[in-house]
This record gives sequence, structure tokens and C-alpha cells, in this order.
Amino acid sequence: MAHVYLGNSGLKVSEIILGNWLTHGSSVDDDTAHATVRAALDVGISTFDTADVYANTRAESVLGEALRGQRRESLEIFSKVYWPTGPKGPNDEGLSRKHILESIDGTLSRLGTDYVDLYQAHRFDTETPLEETITAFADVVRSGKALYIGVSEWNADQIRRGVELAREAKIQLISNQPQYSLLWRVIEGEVIPASEELGLSQIVWSPLAQGVLTGKYRPGEPLPEGSRAALAEQSGEQRSRFLETDVLEAVARVLPLAQEAGVTPAQLALAWVLRHPNVASAIIGASRPEQVASNTAVLEQRIDDALLDRAEEILAPVAVTDPAETVRNAPQQRPANP
Repeated sequence: MAHVYLGNSGLKVSEIILGNWLTHGSSVDDDTAHATVRAALDVGISTFDTADVYANTRAESVLGEALRGQRRESLEIFSKVYWPTGPKGPNDEGLSRKHILESIDGTLSRLGTDYVDLYQAHRFDTETPLEETITAFADVVRSGKALYIGVSEWNADQIRRGVELAREAKIQLISNQPQYSLLWRVIEGEVIPASEELGLSQIVWSPLAQGVLTGKYRPGEPLPEGSRAALAEQSGEQRSRFLETDVLEAVARVLPLAQEAGVTPAQLALAWVLRHPNVASAIIGASRPEQVASNTAVLEQRIDDALLDRAEEILAPVAVTDPAETVRNAPQQRPANP
């Protein structure tokens, strides 16, 4: 497992990060979650990403239980704040000083640790002055409860403003956590250039495009029973753009390239993401321990750049690239209270 510097900092993180969105505390039982974390540690993953909103705080607790007994100094633990948690009271959301300072204490208690290595703004809060948010984060850092600050799904202008204020506050904003894959490339036009200029790295989520790049969804065929997409449709969620026929047909044309390279489609998709110099790490999720070893095996493979270029060329016509999608998919105001 390679370890790389995160942004313009001295913090090293594993190139593959285990995240627990949609798994720990929800779709995966605790014993399996603990086994998955052990599998990650066994392959050299030292970095774990979670958030207070995942399973309404339960995911943080499960991760803390799974890491109990490990040498804390040998781990990098990330969490996030923004979305409503708990009873969802009037101040249980956003990036106000009150919510940040209360949320970090809850996160540390659930994780069973004195600090997180990276504390991230899970979205941009349009209703709280950014000066208030950054000042609160600075106090979290100075109190020793977080070592570094990051953001998630901020656009280039928001990142620039955040970095400027962070520098004035003498703290380091070192990373952005966006969605990024062969099918979702909206950060390439503006976010990555700004991040490169300012010294931030990308920690990317959904590098497999919600599982579509694994090839398990076939054009013209029913969704596999028990798959994430099938469960989403059953719950009434809007059908993902990634499941449209033109996208699935393009993905099907990429599958032989993975076979040619002697890797799985998931490994090929991860290799494409990780070859970008501004991408420090890719977050993977796993509902079974064996998935961790399969996905991380890509680090031992040498996939020819020309083959990755060919995969990119095939999927380019169906990939989403508009930088405006970052804002379009972000909340324009805080979630409404029930």
C-alpha cells in the first residue's frame, strides 16, 4: 500500500481509503463491518473516512469499535460535519460555530479517540458566514481535536475563499472530497486547477460510479436483485443517470479492456482515478472483507496508460463534465427541519 502526502502538508495517507457510507451501521452488520476493517488493515490501509451523518452517527460508532486496540498514531481517521444528525433540531445542521464545536465532540466520543486527523466540511453552507465557519474550524484545530481541515464538494470559488481565510487563521485547509470517476469528471475544469494552485489534494468518492463501472449493470437487463441500484429504485429514489442505456452500453465496451489488462473492471476504474496527479486517494466501500483485497490489488498491477486512455475515450461521450454540476448538486440552503 502506497502512502502519499495529502495536499501541501506533511500528512501521509494511504492511496486507498476505506469509507463506511451506506455500509457500517446500516446495510452491513457489525461483525462484518469489523471484519472488513481488519481486512483493510491487513492490506496496509491506514486511512479511514466516515461522517457523523452516516447512519445518523452509527457509522462513526461502528468504526470506532472496529479500530479499538489499534495504535492510534498509525491511523489516519477522517470525519465530516454539515448534514443534520440526532433529533435534527434548529442548530443540528450546517457550519455554524455552534454546530461545528458540538459536532466534533460527538464525533470524537463515538470514534473513541482524542482527535481526528482530518475534519471536513461535508458541504458548503450558504447560510453561515464563511468567516464564522473557518474561525470555528481554527478553534477545533488549536484545541487539538483535529489536525487538519478539508472540504467536500466545494466549487473552485468556494475553495479559494476558504483557503484564503484559513491562511489568515493560520490553519491548513489541505483537501477536497469530491465525486470523481470515468463517468463523473466535473472537477477537472475548475476545481482541480484551483486545488493544484492552492496546494490541495482530492480525496475522491464513488470512483466506481455507484458500482456501474464494475460492469454488474447490463443494458437491457433487469437490475441485479439486492444491488444498490435495485434497492434505490424500490425505495422510490430517482434513477441514476449512470443507469441510462447509453452509459451502460459504453461501459460494456470498456469491459474487454479490463480483461485485456488482466484486471477486474473495478480495478481498471480505480487505476484511472489514481493516475491523476492531484488525486491523493480514492475511497472505497466494502460490504464484505474480500472486496477490500480485490480492489486494493490494483496497486500491484501495472495497467498500460494507453489502455486507460482508451477507456477514457470510450466513456468520454457519456461522462458528465460540466463544472456547474458541483453547485447544482449541492444544497442551496440548509435542509428543512421536519
